[in-house]
Amino acid sequence: MRLYEKQPIGTVPRARQLRRQASEPERRLLRALSEAYPHLKWRHQTPLGPFFADMLCFSEKLVIEVDGDTHAVAKGHDAPREDFIARQGYRTIRVTNADVMQNLDGVIEHISFSLREEGARAATPRGKDEGISSTKKGGPA
Repeated sequence: MRLYEKQPIGTVPRARQLRRQASEPERRLLRALSEAYPHLKWRHQTPLGPFFADMLCFSEKLVIEVDGDTHAVAKGHDAPREDFIARQGYRTIRVTNADVMQNLDGVIEHISFSLREEGARAATPRGKDEGISSTKKGGPA
């Protein structure tokens, strides 16, 4: 598999271990993503360079990270990971365990909005209409 081609030894067993030990919020979100977007292939605990993405969709170039309580304390810890993922051309959406467990529909809606927004951006022709994006309505400020 091309994904693991240049990964260090032990990457595949580590990915399998992470999948087996997945938290309940990760499992719930993966199930919900598969149901909400059956036309997209979602991968769980997938190696992306030196990191593992909680949820990854190659076709949409989207990484979804499910953050536990430790992420709130160590905000700077994720900066190198975010930078690496962005350099690979992926967008990252971060959601908390609490949001997944208490507001799964809201999380799916947030992801849906992000997918629609990126789809609209990709469909907009480049060139003289590039200035339109600054006058777009409906997005968060």
